[in-house]
Amino acid sequence: MKKFFFFLSFCFSVFTFAQKVTLSKVAQTHKNTDKVFYKINADSTAKIYLGEVEVQGFSDDDAKVFGMIYKKAKEIGANAFAWKPLVQIDETVSTFYPMHYKLELYYAEPKDFPEEKNLVYFIASPYKKQTIAFDDKDVVLAPRTYTTLQLIPGEIYTVSTRKLLGSSIKLSAQDDQPVQYFQFSGFSVNANQGAGIHFKSGDIMKLEKSYAQFLTTIYQFFQK
Repeated sequence: MKKFFFFLSFCFSVFTFAQKVTLSKVAQTHKNTDKVFYKINADSTAKIYLGEVEVQGFSDDDAKVFGMIYKKAKEIGANAFAWKPLVQIDETVSTFYPMHYKLELYYAEPKDFPEEKNLVYFIASPYKKQTIAFDDKDVVLAPRTYTTLQLIPGEIYTVSTRKLLGSSIKLSAQDDQPVQYFQFSGFSVNANQGAGIHFKSGDIMKLEKSYAQFLTTIYQFFQK
């Protein structure tokens, strides 16, 4: 029996501490005071390559993982990132694998960051599926997925978590309105004043752009 509990304890400790984030490659550094860390298309955005960060092992504490990646990126002055597909033994390119992935790190001038106007990202909870109402249409979002909504001028959109005491928001297109990110959650969230901060209103949270773009990298897109 003691051996059994020791085995369970060992497995739990491995699961808990298996997450590893390393600065696996440094090509150069860039001096800047940028706080942002945005996702870019490496094929179309002007940028300077700085290095790579590698993530091994899985954790559902996305804010903590992002904080670790952010810290490594800022060590070399990166303000942008892009997912780097891994090449498999048979030389095919792999799809995203949450247990092991790499992000290429870059410096990009602020003017070169891609802009998205009147676009809204809705990011699911990492823990459970949820039914979300987009106006009169119910959509079931699986854990660790996201979807988008393009706002059209003159239209007003209502998004609700459909709970008795749940949250709802109304959205509309505005002139030059920047991209927005929201996450649905039925759980309490990290309120630390740092990278990945959540601004919570009920169980719909508005996310800071850098953290949200990290989530849309490691989560799967869902076409509603």
